[in-house]
Amino acid sequence: MQSLLPMAALAFISLVWGYSWVLNKLALDSAGPFTFSAWRMSIASLCLLLALVLTGRSLRPGRWPELLRLGLVQTTGFVGISMWALVEGSIGRTAILVFTMPFWTIAFAWPLLHEKIRDWQWLALGLALAGLTSIVQPWDIQGSLLSKGLAVASGIAWAISSVEVKRMQRRAPMDLLSLTTWQMAFGTLPLWFIASAVGEPAPAWSTGFVAILLTLAVVSTAVCWFLWMYALRHLHTGVASMGMLVIPVVALVSAHWHFGETTSPGEYIGFGLIGSALALLSWRAWVQHREMAPVVGQE
Repeated sequence: MQSLLPMAALAFISLVWGYSWVLNKLALDSAGPFTFSAWRMSIASLCLLLALVLTGRSLRPGRWPELLRLGLVQTTGFVGISMWALVEGSIGRTAILVFTMPFWTIAFAWPLLHEKIRDWQWLALGLALAGLTSIVQPWDIQGSLLSKGLAVASGIAWAISSVEVKRMQRRAPMDLLSLTTWQMAFGTLPLWFIASAVGEPAPAWSTGFVAILLTLAVVSTAVCWFLWMYALRHLHTGVASMGMLVIPVVALVSAHWHFGETTSPGEYIGFGLIGSALALLSWRAWVQHREMAPVVGQE
């Protein structure tokens, strides 16, 4: 059962992050993308710092140059750019383009981490690529060019940060809670600077905005980013990244439910193809865990 915990973490993250796109869109009606990101990540960082204190961990950020580099890519880059893309475009297609991340991750992990793509991963990759193509429909995509470019750039930033986490842990294992906390704290500071530099106004504070902000900061950001680091540590990078492809599916369904964003027949076909890829990944991960369990028990 313990060996399935990383997969369970991925399932939880997928549901929360998928629906979070709707909450993000609602929040961006009351704040600029970088101002909102700065507030959200600041609250999440404070929650994680409190967790460090309560669990008796050190508050000293070890290996801070690496954490700063990771924070600039994962927090400043991924979070800031994805919120900017969401302002410019629709929820569904923005989420889909951000989640080209798994393909970039696999591409970067091969030369940098020497993680070869196995036969069954090629099949899952092909199914997922066909599914994304069917949903995105690059021959007739709607939305601004800026939004599409920002969404893809955000996915690339996330992929680079995922590979960097793996590299950091291979060089010398680092406590996951400390790693998550300090990369987020370091990456939050530039968000405040950018929000000020571009002249974004203060948020339009309301009960609804505060409720959304706290939910996203605590659950979607603090808790789920820690679980993402946990999944990356215990799963093959390609498996972890491909397993996240269910998030844009949840985002598309949620966007249709809340905002009436339409779903074409091609998108429904894409859902099925991505679901097949996820089912293959989950089944292979389960088989691998079962095969490894007897070996571990004999040591």
